[in-house]
Formats: sequence, C-alpha cells, structure tokens
Amino acid sequence: MRILLVHNHYKISAGEDTVFYAEAALMEEHGHQVEMLTLSNNDVNTISEKLGAALGVVYNTKSAKLVEEKLLTYKPDVVHVHNFFPLISPAVFYVVQKHQVPVVMTLHNFRLICPSSYLHYNGQVHMENIHKVFPWKAIRDKAYRNSFTETASVVLATGVHKLLGTWRERVDRFIALTPGASELFLNSSLKLSPQQLVVKPNFTADLGLGAGSRAPYFLYVGRLSPEKGVETLLRAAADYPFKLKIIGDGSLKYMVEEYAGRFANIEYLGYQKRDRVVQELKLSTALIFPSEWPEMFGMSVIEAFSTGTPVIASKIGGGEQLVQDGVNGFHYSPGKAEELVAKVKLLEQDNTLWNQFSKNARNSYEDNYTAEVNYQLLLRIYEDVIRNRKTRVQSQTAVGEPLST
Repeated sequence: MRILLVHNHYKISAGEDTVFYAEAALMEEHGHQVEMLTLSNNDVNTISEKLGAALGVVYNTKSAKLVEEKLLTYKPDVVHVHNFFPLISPAVFYVVQKHQVPVVMTLHNFRLICPSSYLHYNGQVHMENIHKVFPWKAIRDKAYRNSFTETASVVLATGVHKLLGTWRERVDRFIALTPGASELFLNSSLKLSPQQLVVKPNFTADLGLGAGSRAPYFLYVGRLSPEKGVETLLRAAADYPFKLKIIGDGSLKYMVEEYAGRFANIEYLGYQKRDRVVQELKLSTALIFPSEWPEMFGMSVIEAFSTGTPVIASKIGGGEQLVQDGVNGFHYSPGKAEELVAKVKLLEQDNTLWNQFSKNARNSYEDNYTAEVNYQLLLRIYEDVIRNRKTRVQSQTAVGEPLST
C-alpha cells in the first residue's frame, strides 16, 4: 500500500508530531510504502510570510499546488492528514478529492468545533462552541492564543468549510481517539455521518511490567498548568499526607516548588527524560491524571497501563474514557480534592485491590494500546476507505456522473 501522510508542524513539537512519526514507522515496519508531506510553522518568520499564512487559512493555493505535485508524482492509494492548520489549510481535501484518492484525518484536537482546539480557555470548559458554525463569542473571549485576530482566523477557516460541507463531503473517514470524542464530533456543527467516524486510540511502545511490590508513592507526569488539575492535586496532598512525586514543567512550576518546600510528602522532580519517567512509573503505586478539561487522549495513562500501574483519573475527557472505574483505576470528580484523597486511601490500604487493578491495567494495554493492535486498526481503516472509494468511482462511471466535485 502507498500511503501519503500530511502534517503541519507547530512551532513547538507536540504530541501530534509523535503520533505522526510513530504511525509512519509502524506502517513502514509492516512493508508499506510511506511518503510524507510536511510544513512547519517555524518557516513563517517575516511579516509578509505571516500575512500570507493568515490569508491562506481558508484555502492556501501554494499548499494546494504542493499537494497536487505530490499526488501526481507519488500516486498514493490513500492520504492521511494529521494536521492541516494553518499552512496546509483545507485545500488539501479539495485537491485530494479532485484526484479521487481516499482521505483520512485524525482528530488530534477539537479545533474543528472549538477555536481554542481544547474546549477550554480563560480557565473554563466551553462546550457551547460545539454546536455553532461560527462561534463569534469565542473571538471576543480571545479563545485562541489570547488573540482577537488569531481566534477570528480559526473561526473563519473552520466555519466557512462547515458551510461548504468540506468536512462532511470531502473527508472519507475521521479518526477519533476515544468513543467520547467521537460522540462530540458526531453531534457537532460539522454534521458528519456516523459512517465517517471511527475510533482508533493512540499506542505506545511496551515499557515492560513494573515491580510487583511498589514504593508507597503516587506520581503525576505532565504539564504544570491550571487546566491539568495541578492545583487540585496539590490541595489533596496537603490535606492528606500521601507521598506524591511530580514530574513536569509549566506555568505552575513555582506553586509546585512552594508546596514541595512546605510539605515533606510532596517531591518535585522537575522535567525528566523519558527513561526516568518510565522508572518512576514502574515503581509508583499509581499515576494520578487530574485533568480538569476534556483532553482528547492521555498518553501518560496508556504508558502507565503498559507498566501495570493503575491510574486515578478525573472523570472528564480522555482520563474518563481510558480508565475504567473500579477495574484498572478510579475516577473522581474534576476539581474535588477530597474525592481524590478517598481514592488514594483505597489503593494505599487494599493490596489485593491494587494487585487486581495492576493486572487489569496491563491487560488494558495489551488488548487496546500495543503497536500491533494499532496497526491492525489503522490498516483496516485504510483498506475500508480505499475499497469504498473504488466502489463509488465505479458506480459513478457506470451512470455517467462526474468523478469529482
């Protein structure tokens, strides 16, 4: 199979980049031919370049030409778009359809239905944008990068293509990372059909089982920012002195350092490389995933599962979707430090329960989040859209309909 992967890199490397290259390597390892078409926001530096990028968010003619050239020279069986914003633009979907190549897009974030891309800004969750073609209020609130103009750019780019039917008519399949995310997109202003959405989670390498007998501490790994629930986590550890290790960096770094200085049970390890993170995961009693916004996924959760480490997650977004309450971890209400403390106590005091959770966490990984499981899911998606597109082209040819719109 000949696969063309399309991706717009952000200025700062993000999780989407990791998934993009991981899936490329996965398909190549299984004998498929993979070509990449990438652009980077780091290439936009001058005022004229920034102006051109802003004007091209709806349809970038330069990017359209690049896509067309790649289609003509490489002749892929399927195109998989990971991120088109802002430089590639939705032009990619029009050019690909013109050449009758099936196209898949992974929904790594919520940008198509919320300009912030997170369903969260200004310290609050904003679900109201999901159903709006043009969420004008989000512009006033400077939802994207705290900017009127940049938010307006996103609202315009996504809204115009909602009206044009781009998302409904020119993307063969959208990949959602969890069933919950799929449901949000299905019931949104995108007006997608159920057949357009398929759930395929991300995957992670097998990190290996951790110690059978764990050290008596809980672990947080991630960005230190308000929406991640770090303040709730700190309050919980201050109210009940369970041993807590924190790995990460971000805007709340100094708050974490302050709490670590005041409370002997809180240890701040700062930013750590992956090897150290894995080591801490394998020794910890449980990972705490306290996010207070609807994260699309949660890579640290499935990494914990890989090591047989249970997860205590807030009941929202990816954490709620990945963690099965009472099976491989616990849920608690977002922002409720007292509920988090109650779950911590249960795992501290019941070793039999911990052993069962640990076993189930590893089973969750093996059943859902290995590279091989992910390969089979992705291959099935590609084969399905290729088959459906061939059938559609054949039927249109038979009745004399135009082959592209």
